[in-house]
Amino acid sequence: MDYDLSPHAARVLGCLVEKELATPEYYPLTLNALVSACNQKSNRDPVLSLTDDDVLAALEELRQEQLSYKSSEGVRAVRFCHNLPGALKVEEEEQAILAVLLLRGPQTPGELRTRCDRLHNFADLAAVEAVLQGLQERTPALVIQLPRQPGRKEHRYAQRLSALETLPESQVAGDIVTGSRQDRLTELETELAAVKAELADLQEQFARFLAQFE
Repeated sequence: MDYDLSPHAARVLGCLVEKELATPEYYPLTLNALVSACNQKSNRDPVLSLTDDDVLAALEELRQEQLSYKSSEGVRAVRFCHNLPGALKVEEEEQAILAVLLLRGPQTPGELRTRCDRLHNFADLAAVEAVLQGLQERTPALVIQLPRQPGRKEHRYAQRLSALETLPESQVAGDIVTGSRQDRLTELETELAAVKAELADLQEQFARFLAQFE
């Protein structure tokens, strides 16, 4: 099943997965706890300011997609859970990768390994890459490899549960800046090659001029 979650629903889903893995003692989450998690200033890109109504609407969207449900635990306050294992049949390490991608946008395997540390301890970079490959090979794919950015050695990966056009503005702006710098570097390299070629031609002409007097 293909998903096209809204940005708010993607944030809520990411928070539910993150909190279950990082702080299981506080999971399932109350509405207040979930709103606070969505609006965290750390480990979030972009930083949002969601209201209770925003989060409730996102939870309803997730419920309709069978990605979240109300917990039967406790009687004082309604609590909410995600349903990634049931809906997508994903293991803990796969949930950790998806959560970090949902909360922080496209990232390299190295960034994912560092940022997943609180959720799942990957032994090495190869372990992260193996999980990413598995998520890509699913039908439909749950992650996608993005084109390599100019000046960067590693590919970035993005989750496929929400639309790619909802990527954080800060990430897009960073891409533009990086691209413009790379374009300028390419331009300078071309100019330098032209100067070197012109200098070589002048040296050859001067050598022919000197040869006339030998």
